[in-house]
Amino acid sequence: MKRCLLLLVLVLFMLTPTWAARKPLSTIAQDPYLSALVIDADTGQTLFEANADARVYPASVLKLMDLYVILDRIEQGALKLDEMVAVTVEAAKTGGSQVYLDPKEQFSVEDLLYALMVQSANDAAVALATHIAGSKEGFVALMNQKAQALGMNNTTFHSVHGLPPSEGQEPDVTTARDMALLCRELAKRPDTFKYTATQSRGFRGDQFIMRTHNKLLTQYPGCDGFKTGYYQAAGFSIAATAKKGGVRIVTLVLGSKDRKVRDAKAMELLSKGFAMVPPRPEAPVVQPAAATLPASAGSAANASAVSSPRQDGENPAPVASDRQPTKAKSRWGIFFIGVGTGCLLFLGFIVVAGMVMKRHSNTTVRTKYKMKE
Repeated sequence: MKRCLLLLVLVLFMLTPTWAARKPLSTIAQDPYLSALVIDADTGQTLFEANADARVYPASVLKLMDLYVILDRIEQGALKLDEMVAVTVEAAKTGGSQVYLDPKEQFSVEDLLYALMVQSANDAAVALATHIAGSKEGFVALMNQKAQALGMNNTTFHSVHGLPPSEGQEPDVTTARDMALLCRELAKRPDTFKYTATQSRGFRGDQFIMRTHNKLLTQYPGCDGFKTGYYQAAGFSIAATAKKGGVRIVTLVLGSKDRKVRDAKAMELLSKGFAMVPPRPEAPVVQPAAATLPASAGSAANASAVSSPRQDGENPAPVASDRQPTKAKSRWGIFFIGVGTGCLLFLGFIVVAGMVMKRHSNTTVRTKYKMKE
């Protein structure tokens, strides 16, 4: 019995340093949130802020930086969407939200990007990071380089997935203002919304159906991104965006105690942003210059028809139909002028011939008359 007690004390003594190294993070979540920010994505203007520079744990909102790094490499030609990614043992062992990758499998970069953004799959994040940079640590270095380049000076990433830190690690840290910089850059890339606006998608031949954690995609009109995040110490967070009336608003709500409160506040702040920014016209589609018609009477209507593009962005086709009647009319005119001229010439010929014949007749009569005298 004494030996058992001694062994138990020894084990507890050996575990003490481990417990110290795994001190639980203090919960930073507040009601309704710890930090919030609303910006006009096009201009960068801050429309609302509340504690926007507070340091928070982004949780899976961090995966937006994964997406940014990957899209950037694709744009540079260093990575292809159809490139196959082998699943590592390390990726398969990653916990939390996942698509249950197996080391025997491989998937395309695009499939794993959908898993990353729709399912918020941590195993997909590790698989992509390892494929691109050789290791999680190498990819984290790329993430921090991009953060510094964007001016995210209060952000430090330590993971590729945003999970709570494991033994010997530090938590990922950012601010609402820093995340807004990242969201603005992502909003400039149309491919971003291909992934962040997807509500559900099949994976592994539709054996596994992925469903987004972003409820705003169906609850708020015009919402097409970006990403949610949660773990207990971090609270519930969201980077949300919507577009209407030519205006794109980005809202960050970070560190909320309740998911429904977080979503309600995000929608409230999106509406607040749209109320502060008047609608702006969409950039017009540049059309090729139309051929100039010769100036003529009554051609103003035709000219306006040629120069005004249709709403569907295509040049109208009345140029040919307008000109064809004109050409037809001119041809008929030429025909009738030709006929008229021919008739006049023929009549002239008849008159001249008549006069000649008359003179000839008179001369003959006079000769006969003289011969009779």
